Amino acid sequence: MPYYRVVGEVPRKRHVQFRRPDGGLYAEELMGEEGFSSDSSLLYHRHLPTAIIKAEAVEPVDAAVLAPNLPLSPRHFRTQDLPDGGDLVTGRALLAGNADVRLSYAATEAPSGLYRNSMGDECVYIASGRVVFESTYGTLEAGEGDYVVVPTGTIHRWVPRGRVTALAIEAAGHIRPPKRYLSKYGQFLEHAPYCERDLRAPSEPLIEEGEEVPVLVRTRGGLTRLVYRNHPFDVVGWDGCLYPYAFNINDFEPIVKGIHAPPPVHQTFEGPNFVICSFCPRPLDFHPEAVPIPYNHHNVDSDELMFYAGGDYTARRGSGIDVGSISLHPAGFTHGPQPGAVEAVLEAVRQGHTRTSELAVMVDTFRPLDLGPAALSVEDPAYAWTWSR
Repeated sequence: MPYYRVVGEVPRKRHVQFRRPDGGLYAEELMGEEGFSSDSSLLYHRHLPTAIIKAEAVEPVDAAVLAPNLPLSPRHFRTQDLPDGGDLVTGRALLAGNADVRLSYAATEAPSGLYRNSMGDECVYIASGRVVFESTYGTLEAGEGDYVVVPTGTIHRWVPRGRVTALAIEAAGHIRPPKRYLSKYGQFLEHAPYCERDLRAPSEPLIEEGEEVPVLVRTRGGLTRLVYRNHPFDVVGWDGCLYPYAFNINDFEPIVKGIHAPPPVHQTFEGPNFVICSFCPRPLDFHPEAVPIPYNHHNVDSDELMFYAGGDYTARRGSGIDVGSISLHPAGFTHGPQPGAVEAVLEAVRQGHTRTSELAVMVDTFRPLDLGPAALSVEDPAYAWTWSR
Protein backbone atom coordinates (compact mmCIF):
# COMPACT_ATOMS: atom_id res chain seq x y z
CA MET A 1 0.00 0.00 0.00
CA PRO A 2 1.27 3.47 -0.78
CA TYR A 3 0.41 5.22 2.49
CA TYR A 4 0.38 4.77 6.24
CA ARG A 5 -2.73 4.18 8.33
CA VAL A 6 -3.48 3.62 12.00
CA VAL A 7 -6.66 1.95 13.29
CA GLY A 8 -7.67 1.38 16.90
CA GLU A 9 -5.23 1.52 19.79
CA VAL A 10 -1.46 1.33 19.31
CA PRO A 11 1.44 2.36 21.59
CA ARG A 12 3.41 5.53 20.88
CA LYS A 13 6.51 3.56 19.79
CA ARG A 14 6.93 0.23 18.04
CA HIS A 15 7.96 -2.93 19.89
CA VAL A 16 7.50 -1.51 23.38
CA GLN A 17 5.28 -2.78 26.20
CA PHE A 18 1.59 -2.29 25.41
CA ARG A 19 -0.64 -3.43 28.25
CA ARG A 20 -4.23 -4.53 28.44
CA PRO A 21 -6.59 -2.98 31.03
CA ASP A 22 -5.91 -5.98 33.30
CA GLY A 23 -2.18 -5.30 33.19
CA GLY A 24 -1.21 -8.11 30.82
CA LEU A 25 0.61 -7.48 27.56
CA TYR A 26 -1.03 -7.34 24.17
CA ALA A 27 0.68 -9.71 21.71
CA GLU A 28 2.41 -7.88 18.89
CA GLU A 29 2.41 -9.37 15.37
CA LEU A 30 4.50 -7.97 12.51
CA MET A 31 3.07 -8.72 9.06
CA GLY A 32 5.80 -7.94 6.54
CA GLU A 33 6.48 -8.53 2.84
CA GLU A 34 9.69 -9.54 1.07
CA GLY A 35 11.64 -10.57 4.14
CA PHE A 36 10.54 -7.45 6.06
CA SER A 37 12.25 -5.24 3.47
CA SER A 38 8.98 -3.94 2.00
CA ASP A 39 5.56 -2.87 3.30
CA SER A 40 4.49 -4.06 6.73
CA SER A 41 1.94 -3.53 9.50
CA LEU A 42 1.99 -4.14 13.25
CA LEU A 43 -1.10 -5.75 14.78
CA TYR A 44 -1.83 -5.92 18.51
CA HIS A 45 -3.74 -9.03 19.62
CA ARG A 46 -5.52 -9.75 22.88
CA HIS A 47 -4.33 -13.37 22.58
CA LEU A 48 -1.24 -15.02 21.11
CA PRO A 49 -1.57 -15.20 17.29
CA THR A 50 0.79 -18.19 17.40
CA ALA A 51 -1.41 -20.40 19.59
CA ILE A 52 -2.66 -23.31 17.48
CA ILE A 53 -4.01 -26.54 18.96
CA LYS A 54 -4.49 -28.69 15.86
CA ALA A 55 -3.34 -29.00 12.24
CA GLU A 56 -4.65 -31.29 9.53
CA ALA A 57 -4.12 -31.59 5.79
CA VAL A 58 -7.14 -30.81 3.63
CA GLU A 59 -7.93 -32.28 0.24
CA PRO A 60 -8.06 -29.38 -2.23
CA VAL A 61 -11.54 -28.41 -3.36
CA ASP A 62 -10.12 -26.92 -6.57
CA ALA A 63 -7.74 -29.65 -7.72
CA ALA A 64 -8.84 -29.09 -11.31
CA VAL A 65 -6.16 -29.69 -13.91
CA LEU A 66 -5.35 -26.84 -16.29
CA ALA A 67 -5.04 -27.65 -19.99
CA PRO A 68 -2.97 -25.79 -22.60
CA ASN A 69 -4.86 -23.55 -25.03
CA LEU A 70 -4.48 -26.00 -27.92
CA PRO A 71 -5.18 -25.73 -30.69
CA LEU A 72 -4.33 -22.05 -30.28
CA SER A 73 -7.61 -20.21 -30.45
CA PRO A 74 -9.42 -17.11 -29.22
CA ARG A 75 -12.02 -18.18 -26.68
CA HIS A 76 -15.34 -16.97 -25.27
CA PHE A 77 -16.63 -18.26 -21.94
CA ARG A 78 -20.08 -17.47 -20.54
CA THR A 79 -19.66 -17.25 -16.76
CA GLN A 80 -23.38 -16.50 -16.41
CA ASP A 81 -23.98 -20.15 -17.31
CA LEU A 82 -21.87 -21.50 -14.44
CA PRO A 83 -23.83 -22.91 -11.48
CA ASP A 84 -23.92 -21.28 -8.06
CA GLY A 85 -22.24 -23.15 -5.23
CA GLY A 86 -19.84 -23.14 -2.32
CA ASP A 87 -18.73 -19.74 -1.05
CA LEU A 88 -16.37 -17.00 -2.22
CA VAL A 89 -13.38 -19.19 -1.30
CA THR A 90 -14.42 -22.83 -1.80
CA GLY A 91 -16.89 -22.05 -4.60
CA ARG A 92 -14.35 -20.60 -7.01
CA ALA A 93 -14.68 -22.20 -10.44
CA LEU A 94 -11.24 -22.24 -12.07
CA LEU A 95 -11.26 -20.49 -15.45
CA ALA A 96 -7.59 -20.09 -16.37
CA GLY A 97 -4.16 -19.84 -14.84
CA ASN A 98 -0.41 -20.24 -15.02
CA ALA A 99 2.50 -20.17 -12.57
CA ASP A 100 1.87 -16.46 -11.81
CA VAL A 101 -1.89 -16.13 -11.48
CA ARG A 102 -5.15 -18.07 -11.22
CA LEU A 103 -8.49 -16.66 -12.37
CA SER A 104 -11.76 -18.03 -11.03
CA TYR A 105 -15.45 -17.15 -10.96
CA ALA A 106 -17.80 -17.56 -8.02
CA ALA A 107 -21.56 -17.10 -7.58
CA THR A 108 -22.96 -17.71 -4.10
CA GLU A 109 -25.02 -16.53 -1.15
CA ALA A 110 -23.10 -18.55 1.45
CA PRO A 111 -20.63 -17.05 3.94
CA SER A 112 -17.11 -18.44 3.80
CA GLY A 113 -15.10 -19.86 6.65
CA LEU A 114 -11.93 -18.18 7.86
CA TYR A 115 -9.23 -18.34 5.18
CA ARG A 116 -5.57 -17.37 4.78
CA ASN A 117 -3.85 -17.41 1.39
CA SER A 118 -0.13 -17.63 2.09
CA MET A 119 0.84 -18.05 -1.57
CA GLY A 120 0.15 -14.49 -2.71
CA ASP A 121 -2.17 -11.51 -2.78
CA GLU A 122 -5.72 -11.73 -4.07
CA CYS A 123 -7.77 -9.17 -5.98
CA VAL A 124 -11.47 -10.06 -5.94
CA TYR A 125 -13.72 -8.06 -8.28
CA ILE A 126 -17.34 -7.95 -7.12
CA ALA A 127 -19.39 -8.19 -10.31
CA SER A 128 -22.81 -8.05 -8.62
CA GLY A 129 -24.32 -8.00 -5.14
CA ARG A 130 -22.96 -6.85 -1.80
CA VAL A 131 -20.60 -8.52 0.65
CA VAL A 132 -18.95 -7.83 3.99
CA PHE A 133 -15.23 -8.59 4.05
CA GLU A 134 -14.06 -9.35 7.59
CA SER A 135 -10.41 -9.72 8.59
CA THR A 136 -7.90 -9.28 11.39
CA TYR A 137 -7.62 -5.66 10.18
CA GLY A 138 -11.36 -4.96 10.53
CA THR A 139 -14.37 -4.83 8.22
CA LEU A 140 -14.90 -3.61 4.67
CA GLU A 141 -18.27 -3.21 2.95
CA ALA A 142 -17.96 -4.06 -0.74
CA GLY A 143 -20.42 -4.06 -3.61
CA GLU A 144 -20.80 -4.06 -7.35
CA GLY A 145 -17.71 -2.72 -9.10
CA ASP A 146 -15.38 -3.02 -6.12
CA TYR A 147 -11.93 -4.50 -6.33
CA VAL A 148 -10.99 -5.92 -2.91
CA VAL A 149 -7.23 -6.37 -2.59
CA VAL A 150 -6.23 -8.88 0.11
CA PRO A 151 -2.55 -9.02 1.17
CA THR A 152 -0.79 -12.35 1.47
CA GLY A 153 -1.35 -14.02 4.82
CA THR A 154 -4.44 -12.05 5.87
CA ILE A 155 -6.95 -14.16 7.84
CA HIS A 156 -10.36 -13.19 6.47
CA ARG A 157 -13.84 -14.32 5.47
CA TRP A 158 -16.57 -13.20 3.09
CA VAL A 159 -20.16 -12.66 4.26
CA PRO A 160 -22.53 -12.01 1.32
CA ARG A 161 -25.70 -9.97 1.72
CA GLY A 162 -27.72 -11.94 -0.79
CA ARG A 163 -26.33 -13.41 -4.00
CA VAL A 164 -22.85 -12.26 -5.04
CA THR A 165 -20.89 -12.91 -8.22
CA ALA A 166 -17.16 -12.28 -8.36
CA LEU A 167 -14.00 -12.69 -10.41
CA ALA A 168 -11.11 -13.84 -8.19
CA ILE A 169 -7.54 -13.05 -9.26
CA GLU A 170 -5.02 -14.99 -7.15
CA ALA A 171 -1.39 -13.96 -7.57
CA ALA A 172 1.79 -15.88 -6.82
CA GLY A 173 3.16 -12.65 -5.37
CA HIS A 174 2.01 -9.12 -4.58
CA ILE A 175 -0.59 -6.92 -6.31
CA ARG A 176 0.15 -3.21 -6.23
CA PRO A 177 -0.64 0.08 -8.00
CA PRO A 178 1.61 0.54 -11.05
CA LYS A 179 4.95 2.11 -10.16
CA ARG A 180 4.53 4.85 -12.77
CA TYR A 181 1.53 6.20 -10.82
CA LEU A 182 3.61 6.70 -7.65
CA SER A 183 6.33 9.06 -6.52
CA LYS A 184 9.57 7.50 -5.33
CA TYR A 185 8.17 7.87 -1.81
CA GLY A 186 4.89 6.09 -2.61
CA GLN A 187 2.40 8.95 -3.09
CA PHE A 188 0.02 8.82 -6.05
CA LEU A 189 1.11 11.36 -8.68
CA GLU A 190 -1.18 13.88 -10.34
CA HIS A 191 -1.32 11.97 -13.63
CA ALA A 192 -2.53 8.77 -11.92
CA PRO A 193 -6.12 7.72 -12.77
CA TYR A 194 -6.95 7.23 -9.07
CA CYS A 195 -5.48 8.28 -5.73
CA GLU A 196 -5.44 7.63 -1.99
CA ARG A 197 -8.87 9.23 -1.49
CA ASP A 198 -10.42 6.54 -3.69
CA LEU A 199 -9.16 3.66 -1.54
CA ARG A 200 -11.27 2.34 1.35
CA ALA A 201 -9.66 0.44 4.22
CA PRO A 202 -10.96 -0.88 7.55
CA SER A 203 -11.56 2.03 9.92
CA GLU A 204 -12.03 0.28 13.27
CA PRO A 205 -11.05 -3.03 14.88
CA LEU A 206 -13.21 -6.15 14.59
CA ILE A 207 -13.32 -8.14 17.85
CA GLU A 208 -14.88 -11.59 18.07
CA GLU A 209 -14.84 -14.10 20.90
CA GLY A 210 -14.27 -17.78 20.28
CA GLU A 211 -12.14 -20.79 21.05
CA GLU A 212 -10.87 -23.64 18.86
CA VAL A 213 -11.45 -21.64 15.68
CA PRO A 214 -10.54 -23.32 12.36
CA VAL A 215 -8.73 -21.41 9.61
CA LEU A 216 -8.14 -22.84 6.13
CA VAL A 217 -4.58 -22.01 5.01
CA ARG A 218 -3.28 -22.26 1.45
CA THR A 219 0.48 -22.65 1.00
CA ARG A 220 2.71 -23.77 -1.83
CA GLY A 221 2.55 -27.24 -0.31
CA GLY A 222 -1.25 -27.46 -0.38
CA LEU A 223 -4.13 -26.85 2.03
CA THR A 224 -4.01 -27.13 5.82
CA ARG A 225 -6.69 -26.49 8.41
CA LEU A 226 -5.17 -24.87 11.50
CA VAL A 227 -7.27 -24.66 14.66
CA TYR A 228 -6.47 -21.58 16.74
CA ARG A 229 -6.90 -21.60 20.50
CA ASN A 230 -8.63 -18.17 20.31
CA HIS A 231 -10.46 -16.34 17.56
CA PRO A 232 -7.98 -14.52 15.26
CA PHE A 233 -10.31 -11.48 15.16
CA ASP A 234 -8.93 -10.11 18.42
CA VAL A 235 -6.82 -7.18 17.17
CA VAL A 236 -7.35 -4.00 19.21
CA GLY A 237 -5.27 -1.85 16.88
CA TRP A 238 -2.79 -1.85 14.02
CA ASP A 239 -0.69 0.54 11.99
CA GLY A 240 1.41 0.40 8.84
CA CYS A 241 1.23 0.33 5.07
CA LEU A 242 0.04 -3.26 4.57
CA TYR A 243 -3.70 -3.94 4.81
CA PRO A 244 -6.72 -4.97 2.73
CA TYR A 245 -8.53 -2.26 0.85
CA ALA A 246 -11.31 -1.71 -1.68
CA PHE A 247 -11.32 0.41 -4.82
CA ASN A 248 -14.40 0.89 -6.99
CA ILE A 249 -13.96 0.68 -10.74
CA ASN A 250 -16.23 3.73 -11.16
CA ASP A 251 -13.61 5.82 -9.35
CA PHE A 252 -11.07 5.05 -12.07
CA GLU A 253 -10.53 8.21 -14.15
CA PRO A 254 -9.96 7.15 -17.78
CA ILE A 255 -7.01 8.66 -19.59
CA VAL A 256 -8.34 10.03 -22.90
CA LYS A 257 -6.47 10.92 -26.09
CA GLY A 258 -7.46 12.47 -29.39
CA ILE A 259 -6.91 9.11 -31.09
CA HIS A 260 -7.35 5.61 -29.69
CA ALA A 261 -4.99 4.80 -26.81
CA PRO A 262 -3.62 1.29 -26.12
CA PRO A 263 -4.46 -0.75 -23.00
CA PRO A 264 -1.66 0.57 -20.70
CA VAL A 265 -3.77 3.72 -20.14
CA HIS A 266 -6.35 1.46 -18.45
CA GLN A 267 -3.89 -0.23 -16.09
CA THR A 268 -5.11 -0.33 -12.49
CA PHE A 269 -2.82 -2.83 -10.72
CA GLU A 270 0.28 -4.86 -11.43
CA GLY A 271 1.22 -8.31 -10.21
CA PRO A 272 4.06 -10.76 -10.89
CA ASN A 273 4.07 -11.13 -14.68
CA PHE A 274 0.54 -9.77 -15.14
CA VAL A 275 -1.44 -6.53 -15.05
CA ILE A 276 -5.07 -5.69 -14.26
CA CYS A 277 -6.83 -3.02 -16.33
CA SER A 278 -10.19 -1.24 -15.96
CA PHE A 279 -12.15 -0.30 -19.06
CA CYS A 280 -14.62 2.38 -17.98
CA PRO A 281 -17.15 4.70 -19.68
CA ARG A 282 -15.24 7.62 -21.18
CA PRO A 283 -15.39 10.27 -23.91
CA LEU A 284 -14.73 8.98 -27.39
CA ASP A 285 -11.47 9.91 -29.10
CA PHE A 286 -11.89 13.49 -30.31
CA HIS A 287 -9.44 13.97 -33.19
CA PRO A 288 -11.57 15.00 -36.21
CA GLU A 289 -10.36 11.98 -38.18
CA ALA A 290 -10.14 9.56 -35.27
CA VAL A 291 -11.34 5.97 -35.51
CA PRO A 292 -12.70 5.71 -31.93
CA ILE A 293 -12.45 1.96 -31.59
CA PRO A 294 -9.55 -0.46 -31.04
CA TYR A 295 -7.45 -1.19 -34.09
CA ASN A 296 -6.49 -4.76 -34.92
CA HIS A 297 -3.67 -5.59 -32.55
CA HIS A 298 -1.36 -8.36 -31.48
CA ASN A 299 0.17 -8.12 -28.01
CA VAL A 300 3.06 -10.42 -28.84
CA ASP A 301 4.13 -10.94 -25.20
CA SER A 302 0.75 -11.39 -23.52
CA ASP A 303 -2.42 -13.39 -23.28
CA GLU A 304 -5.38 -11.03 -22.82
CA LEU A 305 -8.37 -12.11 -20.72
CA MET A 306 -11.32 -9.70 -20.59
CA PHE A 307 -14.30 -9.93 -18.21
CA TYR A 308 -17.26 -7.92 -19.52
CA ALA A 309 -18.83 -6.39 -16.42
CA GLY A 310 -21.38 -3.97 -17.85
CA GLY A 311 -22.42 -1.57 -20.60
CA ASP A 312 -22.10 -2.16 -24.33
CA TYR A 313 -18.76 -3.26 -25.72
CA THR A 314 -19.15 -1.79 -29.22
CA ALA A 315 -16.02 -3.32 -30.70
CA ARG A 316 -17.34 -6.87 -30.35
CA ARG A 317 -21.06 -6.30 -30.95
CA GLY A 318 -22.45 -9.24 -32.90
CA SER A 319 -19.83 -11.72 -31.66
CA GLY A 320 -21.95 -13.15 -28.84
CA ILE A 321 -20.10 -11.21 -26.14
CA ASP A 322 -22.45 -10.03 -23.36
CA VAL A 323 -22.32 -8.97 -19.71
CA GLY A 324 -20.72 -11.86 -17.82
CA SER A 325 -18.72 -13.02 -20.82
CA ILE A 326 -14.99 -13.62 -20.70
CA SER A 327 -12.89 -13.46 -23.85
CA LEU A 328 -9.38 -14.87 -24.07
CA HIS A 329 -7.20 -13.57 -26.89
CA PRO A 330 -3.86 -15.40 -26.67
CA ALA A 331 -0.45 -14.34 -27.88
CA GLY A 332 -0.01 -15.76 -31.36
CA PHE A 333 -3.39 -14.42 -32.52
CA THR A 334 -4.23 -10.98 -33.90
CA HIS A 335 -7.58 -9.66 -32.70
CA GLY A 336 -9.63 -6.54 -33.14
CA PRO A 337 -13.09 -5.13 -33.75
CA GLN A 338 -15.98 -7.19 -35.04
CA PRO A 339 -16.30 -6.84 -38.85
CA GLY A 340 -18.41 -3.76 -39.56
CA ALA A 341 -17.78 -2.24 -36.12
CA VAL A 342 -15.49 0.52 -37.42
CA GLU A 343 -18.06 1.77 -39.91
CA ALA A 344 -20.80 1.52 -37.29
CA VAL A 345 -18.99 3.62 -34.71
CA LEU A 346 -18.02 6.25 -37.28
CA GLU A 347 -21.68 6.55 -38.24
CA ALA A 348 -22.62 6.82 -34.56
CA VAL A 349 -20.12 9.67 -34.15
CA ARG A 350 -21.62 11.46 -37.15
CA GLN A 351 -24.99 11.20 -35.40
CA GLY A 352 -23.63 12.80 -32.23
CA HIS A 353 -22.49 9.82 -30.18
CA THR A 354 -19.69 11.07 -27.87
CA ARG A 355 -19.12 8.46 -25.11
CA THR A 356 -18.49 4.78 -24.58
CA SER A 357 -20.55 2.79 -22.07
CA GLU A 358 -18.30 -0.25 -21.70
CA LEU A 359 -17.24 -1.60 -18.31
CA ALA A 360 -14.71 -4.43 -18.24
CA VAL A 361 -11.85 -5.90 -16.23
CA MET A 362 -8.86 -7.14 -18.21
CA VAL A 363 -5.98 -9.31 -17.05
CA ASP A 364 -2.93 -9.44 -19.34
CA THR A 365 -0.44 -12.18 -18.49
CA PHE A 366 3.15 -12.41 -19.70
CA ARG A 367 3.10 -16.19 -19.70
CA PRO A 368 0.48 -18.26 -21.53
CA LEU A 369 -2.80 -18.94 -19.76
CA ASP A 370 -3.88 -22.55 -19.50
CA LEU A 371 -7.61 -23.33 -19.41
CA GLY A 372 -9.64 -24.58 -16.46
CA PRO A 373 -12.53 -27.04 -16.68
CA ALA A 374 -15.08 -24.43 -15.56
CA ALA A 375 -14.23 -22.22 -18.54
CA LEU A 376 -14.31 -25.09 -21.01
CA SER A 377 -17.71 -26.18 -19.69
CA VAL A 378 -19.29 -22.86 -20.74
CA GLU A 379 -17.30 -22.12 -23.89
CA ASP A 380 -18.95 -20.67 -27.00
CA PRO A 381 -17.38 -22.89 -29.69
CA ALA A 382 -18.30 -20.52 -32.52
CA TYR A 383 -16.45 -17.49 -31.14
CA ALA A 384 -13.12 -18.07 -32.91
CA TRP A 385 -14.78 -17.76 -36.31
CA THR A 386 -16.74 -14.54 -35.67
CA TRP A 387 -14.17 -12.38 -37.50
CA SER A 388 -14.83 -14.41 -40.66
CA ARG A 389 -18.57 -13.77 -40.86
